[in-house]
Parts: sequence; C-alpha cells; structure tokens
Amino acid sequence: MSYNILVAEDEQEIAGILRLYLEKEGYQVFWARDGMEALEWMEKEAISMAVLDIMMPRMDGYELLGRIREISNMPILILSARGQSDDKILGLNLGADDYLAKPFDPLEVVARVNSGIRRFYRLSGKPPEDEQSHILKVGDLELDTQTLILKKRDKEVLLTPMEYKILAMFMKNPGTIYTKVQIYENISGEYFESDDNTIMVHISNLRDKIEDNPKDPCYIKTIRGVGYKIENR
Repeated sequence: MSYNILVAEDEQEIAGILRLYLEKEGYQVFWARDGMEALEWMEKEAISMAVLDIMMPRMDGYELLGRIREISNMPILILSARGQSDDKILGLNLGADDYLAKPFDPLEVVARVNSGIRRFYRLSGKPPEDEQSHILKVGDLELDTQTLILKKRDKEVLLTPMEYKILAMFMKNPGTIYTKVQIYENISGEYFESDDNTIMVHISNLRDKIEDNPKDPCYIKTIRGVGYKIENR
C-alpha cells in the first residue's frame, strides 16, 4: 500500500531534501509552502501522515496542527528550528506525535516517518481475533482497539495517536513496568536520546485525561528510577 506524506515547509531546499529521501522510501510526497496550502492538499488528497515546520507564513505549524487535529488522527511529526523544551511541549500538547529539532538528519526523519506509519496503520487495521478481543478494560477505563475510542465511565475521552498507543500498550499488560526506552521503542520504533522528554509529556497528558486527580494518579504509576505501569484498580 502506498502512503501519502504531506510536508509543510516554507524553505524549498529543506522541502526538496525531505521529498527526495521520502520518495526514495516509496512514499508519495505533497509539498505545501505554508499552512493554508497544506489544508488545501488535505482537501484534495488522502494524506497518511504530516511533517510540519512551525515558522511558516500565513498559517504557522501550531495553528495548522490544531486544524488537522479537528479532522484527522493521522500521525504528525513536527520539524522546527525552535528546539527549546517549551516549544516541544507545546507541539506535543497540541496533538503532535513526535518533534524533531533542526538541523536534522534526513535519515532520522525517514525512520520516524516509517515508525509513525507502521505503528498507526497496523494498530488501526489489524482485525480482532474474536468479538471481544478488541475491548481492553482497566478499572473505569474501556479502550476499543478497533474504533480507537477510549471511554471512562461510558464518557468518551479524546486521545492523540501517540497517547492511544501508550495507553493500549499499558492496558494490554496491566502491572507490567515499562522503561521510557521500552515505551518509545514499542510505539515508535528506534529510540533517540532526545525522545526522553517526549514520553514524559505524553504520560503527563494521559494522566490529565484519565485520572480523577492527575497529581495523585490511580492508573498510571511512576516507578522511581525504572519507568511506568498501569494498575488494574
């Protein structure tokens, strides 16, 4: 199956390099010079994943990210010269699955795109083994791995793709402790040192959504010096 990648990047040289490497990997690439043009591509083509710059004319990457999240759960990777922790946290909080600071290695971008495509579309496309095997339950949480819908006390909780993958992994194996490296490798493939803070942000966002008191979590527990686990209350 062929996947379409949307690259929103106002610098032609960078966009050209990304297109070259991604097309060599077998992807079809659509280039947008700004956020408005990116939305136009979204209306015309079936986009599988988006790679977004932040600083673009007319509509920046943060606003574009929010607009995409209103209509799609596709994987989104941010590439930005703004590599400060606050910028990264903002991007992840707005719904990005991954964040890579410029300058970057094009091969790392390809690896992250491959991981995003592989993990997201395998999770959403794999049929259940039986009628109930796609329903995961932990306490008041119920996760449907077919529809990708999480409910807490029968009320739907909206998740980003990365949050869904982390929670699904935890709920399939309640009580199992995962290190940050194991979490990232399970949900996105190869681990990079810069990804450590990414996992912490996603865990924090998950707690905000599923815990009655995120500062005193009942579900996702931190195991000091080791990692995280989910407890079956």
